[in-house]
Amino acid sequence: MIAYPAQFNKRQQGFSIVMAIFILVVLGLLGGYMVRMSGVQHATSNYALQGARAYQTAKAGLGWATAKINTGSNCANITAQATLTLSGLTGFTVSLGCTSASYQEGSDTPIIYQLNAHSEYGAYGSADYVSRELEVSIVK
Repeated sequence: MIAYPAQFNKRQQGFSIVMAIFILVVLGLLGGYMVRMSGVQHATSNYALQGARAYQTAKAGLGWATAKINTGSNCANITAQATLTLSGLTGFTVSLGCTSASYQEGSDTPIIYQLNAHSEYGAYGSADYVSRELEVSIVK
């Protein structure tokens, strides 16, 4: 075993406490970062779920409007029911729009319906606001 002079031993005293504090600070920062990333991941999955619900709500609104057109209704009947509230998707509202135009094609006069469904949840500008808009054309 090599014997070091006493002056070298005194210089090395307290080095392990500095390393321990450094390791604790680094581990604390990593732990804080992981907690923050977990919260961001949770919020992202909630936004994705709400977006999917808004899409399904808009799709349901278009389905309702398409059924009305296929059973002989016109755009006036659809825009009279401009806002739907679906019981399974509380908090979501669907605003429907409809325009129609007829064109002469030979001996036929087809009517083209342009249906629009805008689904939203929450107030615009709030943290939980989400909206989706779908559009479909029907030739009848």
